Amino acid sequence: MDTQPDVEMIEWRSVCPISSGLDLLGDKWSLVIIRDLITHETRTYSELLSSPEHISTNILAARLRVLTTFGIIERVDPDGVARNNAFRLTRSGAALRPVLEQLATWSQTHLKRYHEAIVNVV
Repeated sequence: MDTQPDVEMIEWRSVCPISSGLDLLGDKWSLVIIRDLITHETRTYSELLSSPEHISTNILAARLRVLTTFGIIERVDPDGVARNNAFRLTRSGAALRPVLEQLATWSQTHLKRYHEAIVNVV
């Protein structure tokens, strides 16, 4: 059952694929959520909320809704109670791993002189 996402959730700025990808993933929280799911495989709402970046509850809820609607993440138990449910990456979300790894490598190489405390993870 492949349903079409509510495209009204995103304001597409152009037909450029980079711009379109950024329209969906380019806010400062989506890739942090995806990073946590790459690192930990599954995370509950509370675990995502406790990320060191301190995402607010309303922003987290909104980003989870968008990422779920567009098939990047999914609930581990779709019929389970939302409070105790965990999220995981879909195949589409897991395909972002090399993108995040490359971003981390770029950041470690080119931002170290500005952000000396940046960690090496790749």
